[in-house]
Amino acid sequence: MHDFTCDLTHAGSPSATVVMLRHNADTLDWLILADSALVLDTADTTEPMVICDDREALVGAAHRTTMDALPSGSPEHVAAHRAYVETLRGHRNRDGGFWVASADPLAADQALTGTVPAHQVRAAALLSDGASRLVDRFALTTWRQTLDLLDQHGPAELIRRVREAEHSDSHGERWPRGKALDDATAAYCLLPATS
Repeated sequence: MHDFTCDLTHAGSPSATVVMLRHNADTLDWLILADSALVLDTADTTEPMVICDDREALVGAAHRTTMDALPSGSPEHVAAHRAYVETLRGHRNRDGGFWVASADPLAADQALTGTVPAHQVRAAALLSDGASRLVDRFALTTWRQTLDLLDQHGPAELIRRVREAEHSDSHGERWPRGKALDDATAAYCLLPATS
């Protein structure tokens, strides 16, 4: 719809992370593009299988030192975050950078994909980076504890705990980060037992 009215080649054009799980008769197919996580509660193991697309984090690590040293919300942090975002845009949907879903359909070819036998998976959590930060940024829980939390209390409780942690460190002193509050999306699904 925007093809002739907007510059869809601009690096700041809308984009999205993707995490998908498809249940076929005997398999689970997964696809991840950008900063999301898939956590599979697998049979016969205590630790879940965690699949993340960490390419953005790897690229960003080299450019976030100044931003992370400043208190979140301060004018200096806002300016450093703006510069960080602009720098990352130069690495978006490029070889050697990271990939997101956007106007360029070729980004889909860069998604991480895989298949696991369906009978080996009891449950799955699909998490945006804002929801997974309780584990991967704040280290307040493990992936196993996160699956247990989702199983017992659902996604709303996971997000509530993320918000609680974010508010407890609103200036990013304990956990330096670009956004004091990040968007958080979580889906949790139990898979039917197969014989």
